[in-house]
Amino acid sequence: MKIIIKKTYEELSKAAADIIKEAITKKPNIVLGLATGSTPIGCYQELIKMHKEGLDFSKVTTFNLDEYLGLAADHPQSYNYFMYENLFNYININHKDIYIPGGTTKNVEESSKEYEKKIKEVGGIDLQLLGIGSDGHIGFNEPGTPLDSRTQLVKLAESTIQDNSRFFKKREDVPKFAITMGIQTIFEAKKILLLASGENKAEVISKALEGPITPQITASILQKHPDTIVILDTAAASKLKKQYQL
Repeated sequence: MKIIIKKTYEELSKAAADIIKEAITKKPNIVLGLATGSTPIGCYQELIKMHKEGLDFSKVTTFNLDEYLGLAADHPQSYNYFMYENLFNYININHKDIYIPGGTTKNVEESSKEYEKKIKEVGGIDLQLLGIGSDGHIGFNEPGTPLDSRTQLVKLAESTIQDNSRFFKKREDVPKFAITMGIQTIFEAKKILLLASGENKAEVISKALEGPITPQITASILQKHPDTIVILDTAAASKLKKQYQL
């Protein structure tokens, strides 16, 4: 695991975008795993700038980590809507190569299996972008999720519902369930890029990167991954016990 510490969120976002740009340049038909939430927005803004300067997304395939159950693709708080508003509408990606779990599927188990099947059909995820929840989750794999889990329906923890309530008018509006890539699905990505920003992530980053590997902190599994890069700002890195160079 490589840990990179940047002074600011802006520097973190640029560094992440640079890594993704390099990966797309090396492999134009790359398969990217993408994340939502506030942390990757800066990275997406940088990628949009890079596209305007010539970065080509026309052969890229993407798979999103998760989607709220019960939200239609055009719901303003759906992750489908988020991705189009924050990235897809501004780059030249082919929309048929965008895959996001369906929040209104009638058969979650079947659609989850199809999602896994599609990832395998394209040769797996080359580079997976991740954030981390305040309880240490990646995707929506909450504490206690088996480390060998696959894409599935999950019940959101109260801490996750609270964290995400800022995006909704009322806390009661936050969906209680989501469809998420499993931990094993994420772990099988050839390269993983985890981003974390802010003092509120410092404690869980310390546990995830320097604590024991445990289902209670699902991000801790990344300690075993052969090619993971973690980019933090100084605030998120503030409780790490080891010293890392800026």
